[in-house]
Amino acid sequence: MKVFSVLTICCTIVAASPLGNWAALSGNDALELRLIKLGPQEYSIISELEKVSLRRRGKKFMDVTNQISIEEAYTLGLVSRPQTSLWKQMLFSASGAKQIEMMNKPVKEYKYPKKLSYKSLVQDLNDQIDKDSIYENLSQFTSFYTRYYKSKSGAESSDWLYEKVNHLTKPISKDYEVNITRVHHKGWDQTSLIVSIPGNVTDKVVVGAHQDSIHLLLPQLRAPGADDDGSGTVTTLEALRLVVQAISTGQFSPYNTLEFHYYSAEEGGLLGSADVFARYYDSGAVVLSMLQQDMTGYSTGSKNQGIEEHLGLITDYTNVGLNGFLKLVIDTYNDIPYHETECGYACSDHASALENGYPSAFIIESEFKFSNQFIHSSMDTIEKIDFDHVAEHVKLTVGYAIELSGTNILNKSN
Repeated sequence: MKVFSVLTICCTIVAASPLGNWAALSGNDALELRLIKLGPQEYSIISELEKVSLRRRGKKFMDVTNQISIEEAYTLGLVSRPQTSLWKQMLFSASGAKQIEMMNKPVKEYKYPKKLSYKSLVQDLNDQIDKDSIYENLSQFTSFYTRYYKSKSGAESSDWLYEKVNHLTKPISKDYEVNITRVHHKGWDQTSLIVSIPGNVTDKVVVGAHQDSIHLLLPQLRAPGADDDGSGTVTTLEALRLVVQAISTGQFSPYNTLEFHYYSAEEGGLLGSADVFARYYDSGAVVLSMLQQDMTGYSTGSKNQGIEEHLGLITDYTNVGLNGFLKLVIDTYNDIPYHETECGYACSDHASALENGYPSAFIIESEFKFSNQFIHSSMDTIEKIDFDHVAEHVKLTVGYAIELSGTNILNKSN
């Protein structure tokens, strides 16, 4: 009886959702098989619908189907064929061994600066953070019914974001030949965005955030995603605005190419960022660092426990050297400290960079246990966002972007 009531309510809510979100996850799409990675050496084959169930239970994973086909996974012995011993399926051919090696890409190590070179500029820029603009951007971004990557409104929110970054980069678009790329992915319409500001060299310093949202009861339901990851998206938009301002006024010129990424389909298993960084790896791109900003606006969790306001520095599955540099940035430019914390394997898009051999880091709004408990629901709303806290993430992001894109890091490499 309880099951019937819940299903009735759910169906009623779904029926009331805007036309175009109905097909977000249904029929053959829901039953489609996907290869996921649950740990550095742990793979599984599940359906698209089962992915949502895993997320609902708090399980973190990467969907690597677009990088390794299910048939290849069988052949390489990453998973067993149905009712067949895993060991009987492992094929140690030369080509197979090479593919396994390619899936375990060593992470390049760099010697990041021990001293900061742009203190006056960064502090001046951080004094100009516009919290009203951040609020307005988040208000517009959360007005989409959902930003679920397979929904119509998810694709429309990506269109909005594309127009926003076009507007923000106009002051330098001609002189610096800023390149804004819409990355189209196989299987869904929401595009990832790459904003590339060329430096003297093509080596990349990357700022990342994911643009999609999800309701884990049913993907068709409303998911404003104010904190996850609307907050990270608008954090990086404001940082982009400030960096562009510094470049347009002649205060700063990047040495390394500086990129701002807005990934699609993070909630589907880091699909967009996995695609982006796999393409970078295949093309031989050099990525010196990647900083992920995912959930930057909720401070109530720690405050309710009597814990000082702080930033959460993720220490597991991140790069130790880059984390050390970020500690220096926070100590110099932020008004609140960092607390070290862990979030598990593949908890956000920084994992896609690391999996492809690129050093990455992740700063979240607090220690993981104090982070926003309203995410992945209709209750992840703008009213719960602390914009002073968002501003602290902007300070960090501006400091990271200016200091690392302005430094010849390869001269410091091991």
